[in-house]
Amino acid sequence: MKTITREIVEQTVRNALPGLAFDVPGDVLAGLERALEIEEDPRASEALRLLVENARIASEDRVAICQDTGSVWICLEAGPDVAVAGDALSGVNDAVAAVYTDCRLRKSLVRDALFDRANTGDNTPAFCEVSLVDKPGARLHIMCKGGGSDNASRVVMLTPSAGREGVVEAVLACVREKAANACPPLVIGVGIGATFDTVGHLAKRALMRPLDVPADDDRIADFEQELLDAVNATGIGAAALGGRTTALAVHVETAPCHIAALPLAINMGCSATRRGTYEL
Repeated sequence: MKTITREIVEQTVRNALPGLAFDVPGDVLAGLERALEIEEDPRASEALRLLVENARIASEDRVAICQDTGSVWICLEAGPDVAVAGDALSGVNDAVAAVYTDCRLRKSLVRDALFDRANTGDNTPAFCEVSLVDKPGARLHIMCKGGGSDNASRVVMLTPSAGREGVVEAVLACVREKAANACPPLVIGVGIGATFDTVGHLAKRALMRPLDVPADDDRIADFEQELLDAVNATGIGAAALGGRTTALAVHVETAPCHIAALPLAINMGCSATRRGTYEL
């Protein structure tokens, strides 16, 4: 049985973070390029062209895609054939601090949300969790999440009577109100079910899925397309300047829930959606 140690996790984080800061994920960049090909609105076309050009410059010059280099979220996903050392995540903050200093990335974390808004000075702490799954092996999911897109996200505790239509309405309401602040075209993760404190994890997990990979369940895949069509029909468009593409994808993750509940989380991803999954 393989053991996931502090050293394995820390080194993976050190190796991954510069690429997440400097390189738009390949599937997201391909989505931007497709959006540019089909765009007819001149202002939206220019916005998309600049996003693609910005991605090229950042990658070639090894500079940050965006000035907001984000907070670091990490999920260690472990299957039944691996053991996880008790201190496996204890080196993550050291890795984050080193990369954000060495690569001259903006430090954006404060010591306490309410009582001490002083900057921690090294972009720590990272926000870490462990997920035990049936899938063999172990993986590290990493996301560098900007404040603008996270601020545009929300959790809504709907009643079951809201149903599918209520979910669509809530997603569109969030998009209409917040999309312009989240740097569209967006990648939108939608979590439905579980509990108040866990539905947000479903939405974040949805953002990790590559854009060209639909949900395994055909019902969910159809709903994702319905939501994407509805979001793009708003006409908000790239950089909120209008046009055909407000979102590159909408991904949905669902879970069981209480008979009296219909939890919904909407996690906005920006036009870079900096995330990656790394096999350990």
